Amino acid sequence: MKLWRIDKYLMPIKNLILDVLFPKFCLFCQKEGGYLCQDCKAMLDISGFHQKYKTRNLSDLYYPLSYQNKFIQNLIKKFKYEPFIKELALTLSSLIIEHFQMADQKINFNGFILIPLPLAKKRLKWRGYNQAEEIGKHLAQFFQIPLINDVLIKIKATLPQIEFTKEKREENMKGAFLVKSPDLVRGRKILLIDDIYTTGATMEECARVLKESGAKEIVGLVIARD
Repeated sequence: MKLWRIDKYLMPIKNLILDVLFPKFCLFCQKEGGYLCQDCKAMLDISGFHQKYKTRNLSDLYYPLSYQNKFIQNLIKKFKYEPFIKELALTLSSLIIEHFQMADQKINFNGFILIPLPLAKKRLKWRGYNQAEEIGKHLAQFFQIPLINDVLIKIKATLPQIEFTKEKREENMKGAFLVKSPDLVRGRKILLIDDIYTTGATMEECARVLKESGAKEIVGLVIARD
């Protein structure tokens, strides 16, 4: 029997043992079982509706939730800020997956590749992981498409976007990203992954450099849109 098959069967057992030794509790009501119980999840109002959203460099944007919802704001903050809960990647990616499962028209991303928005090295070292990449790992399994996490890199430190207006955010992001291996994106269709979409300045700049490197089509995918 191959090693990967042994790992496949041992992983659920390992997770069961961890759940017994270190039980998870809902971050909102403290019910045991997971970070987001079904009752609190119902407060998120996940949408299966999709309205076409096109920008200069994005051909579309998908998102299951409004960032105005306080529950999703709190979940994302606990995922991105201290004390970090890296395991929330599974909870948050499941919300995106449910959005597609609820859709009237099934979306086919065959032929696409997944690329997460990159972090600056200093930010990555501080958090210990790229939140977009962690979400992308689960989405890659769901869509059965490859995740490429080192082709798009951040080469310039930027100030927190929350400090700026829309115009200043765009200026803040100019020249911040680089496609390290253009051959990997040339002629490809790309799902560009991030956690939230506010003014869109960061995702738009990433999409711009990907298109300049020859990407055929770029679709944005986030947990929530402001």
